[in-house]
Amino acid sequence: MKDIITLSIESSCDETAVAVLKNGREVLANVVSTQIELHKKFGGVVPEVASRKHIENIDAVYQEALDTAGIKPEEIDHIAVTYGPGLVGALLVGLSYAKALAFTLGVPLVGVNHMQGHINANYIQHKDLKPPFITLVVSGGHTHLVEVKDYQNYEILGRTRDDASGEAFDKISRAMGLGYPGGPIIDKLAKQGNKHAIEFPRAFLDDSYDFSFSGLKSAVLNYLNAQKMKKQEIVVEDVAASFQEAVVEVLSTKAVNAAEEKGYKTIALSGGVAANSALREKITQMANEKGIEIKFPGLDLCTDNAAMIGCAGYHNFINGKIDDMSLNAVPNLKIDIN
Repeated sequence: MKDIITLSIESSCDETAVAVLKNGREVLANVVSTQIELHKKFGGVVPEVASRKHIENIDAVYQEALDTAGIKPEEIDHIAVTYGPGLVGALLVGLSYAKALAFTLGVPLVGVNHMQGHINANYIQHKDLKPPFITLVVSGGHTHLVEVKDYQNYEILGRTRDDASGEAFDKISRAMGLGYPGGPIIDKLAKQGNKHAIEFPRAFLDDSYDFSFSGLKSAVLNYLNAQKMKKQEIVVEDVAASFQEAVVEVLSTKAVNAAEEKGYKTIALSGGVAANSALREKITQMANEKGIEIKFPGLDLCTDNAAMIGCAGYHNFINGKIDDMSLNAVPNLKIDIN
């Protein structure tokens, strides 16, 4: 049986990424050009700046991916590309490039949901992983609890009603003047703090798998303002640790409860917040107590990358989900696929 070579492109936010995969799970190249340093001075991603940098970077990233994989363009069987959700200008850069490649090479174009890509990152990391299982998708823009019934069949069990978990990390980091992106900074500081120093609220939203982090965010901001008004010391490490503990406790509890109630023995973490060390530790501990196995991708597969898009694109391709040149960017694309 002939190997299927996938070339995939990801440009939904501030990473320009191109990957080459063989048969969906074997990564031949996974090249990422990040813009984090560029956006730090703005305290977050500036959409127009991100789009311009994608245009500047994508040619070189594409060429590096081909060179690393050791393949020629004519060996590519299909092009997979993120078409949403994300920043519309950023998405259009990758999508336009993918269309040009597909047209020039005469190969199929396969659109991929960015969130579907994050879920597929675990298939690359864990070659033996097969549906069904529960997955917790946690990133700067999304917090979803998903039942993965099959490679193409998902059911959303719960989602955030306000701030995404990663968004909350960024906002608290900014409020404390720590910089961007907030997740890694708070994770590092929290290791030196006392996670029980401040009792921040947890919104468990009984009888629902949904999440809410705006109340927690407000509680932290109120605490910081109150301390400043009273001219009392703010121990940044303790605030970081206490805030982080509140977030990971809710995420872990919801995911483990869902797996237990639905009868699943595997939970897969995905998305940028899946790189958080406290979340990995907490959810592993809670799941192990219930006899549930936890799987998470390597750190390079947690953040945005094209390998995960290639894996998702491969599953779309072998199931006949092919797009034409009218495929457009959908910035608010939903994950619900049944």
